[in-house]
Amino acid sequence: MKFGVLQFFSWPQRRTTLQTVYQRAMQRIEIMDKSGYDAVWLAEHHFTEYSVCPSVHMMGMHLANKTKNLRIGTAVSLAAMYHPLRLAEEVALLDVLSEGRVNWGAGRGFDPTEFHTFNIPPPQSKARFQEAVDIVLEAWTNETITWKSENWNFENVEVLPKPFQQPHPPVWVTIGSAGTAIPVAEHNYVGAVFLAGYPGVRSIFDGYRQGYRTRHGADAPLDRLAYCALVYVADDEAEAKAGGNEVLWYMTSNKVATEYINPPGYHPPAVAAQIANGGNLARSLPSQTTLDAQMERGNVFCGTPDQVYEQIKTFYDYSGGFGNLLIMGQAGHLTFEQTRRSMSLFASEVYPRLKELTAGYDVDEMSATQARLPDQQGIDLGTFGLEFAR
Repeated sequence: MKFGVLQFFSWPQRRTTLQTVYQRAMQRIEIMDKSGYDAVWLAEHHFTEYSVCPSVHMMGMHLANKTKNLRIGTAVSLAAMYHPLRLAEEVALLDVLSEGRVNWGAGRGFDPTEFHTFNIPPPQSKARFQEAVDIVLEAWTNETITWKSENWNFENVEVLPKPFQQPHPPVWVTIGSAGTAIPVAEHNYVGAVFLAGYPGVRSIFDGYRQGYRTRHGADAPLDRLAYCALVYVADDEAEAKAGGNEVLWYMTSNKVATEYINPPGYHPPAVAAQIANGGNLARSLPSQTTLDAQMERGNVFCGTPDQVYEQIKTFYDYSGGFGNLLIMGQAGHLTFEQTRRSMSLFASEVYPRLKELTAGYDVDEMSATQARLPDQQGIDLGTFGLEFAR
């Protein structure tokens, strides 16, 4: 199993200078680079203190110069908000200058405030996102590209540079249902599930595996599946619970102004109804919740190293296995030392056991293990996954 950190540049209540926020993030990333983490994933957001990183590609270039081992993931490039040829150039340049360390995560985005400010009607953002991804990949894998559509028109354009990795960097796409997992599997992209918990993860991963098997005639490699969760590790349980409650800020902070949270036509009907009934942007992200509830759900892994390993292993078995774990672990009012200690404990005492666990992965044995664990039912959100990327 490979593991990375979803890096936010949060500035809650502007309690310190923004320069300090960036300095502390760089210190955390340097620790990751030296302690076995596979990747840092940079979150792109605009016009909010939730994460002040409007250009993941520029930030990625800075990190490429500061690190030697980490892969640099975009989580995500908000493809609907770019001209796709400019996006292709920027990501390819980052891949070249980092000597092939880019994982390209692309998404539609979720903040209607961003769509409103950039003058992109939310109902059109899904089609723009999907078309932009298609154009980027065409530009990377062909000498020239010609394109004619309602959104973009250009003829015989040579996009330079081409990516260092051939034919292109690994592509990661958020998946949120079995139906949306299938086309991601068919394209051999990595399917990343964010905070779906026990009620959602099994059906999503099973959908990906079935889609992959049907298209490619083989079982999906374990590294084609990723799960993102909140993680906090401490030396004792009480300290871990205190830190876990701080990390829960990811769920309880309101990241979208109330007047923009549910614009007509943006969400699928099931999601729009869930929001209208008082939830946040997704079924797993209520605006009011508790640490115990989210640990039980499988969205938070929190405790001592032994406890966190057992929690992840139980979830891993239930889901049928996954080869990438993305950690959201610095948030709220956690100090730098608390975050550093949690990261170090995970790297030294949890990760080696997870690596051993996945090294012994066997499809038939895992299927038998999964069959012994009863389903925990969730909500069928149809095509939600391809329409929503955090």
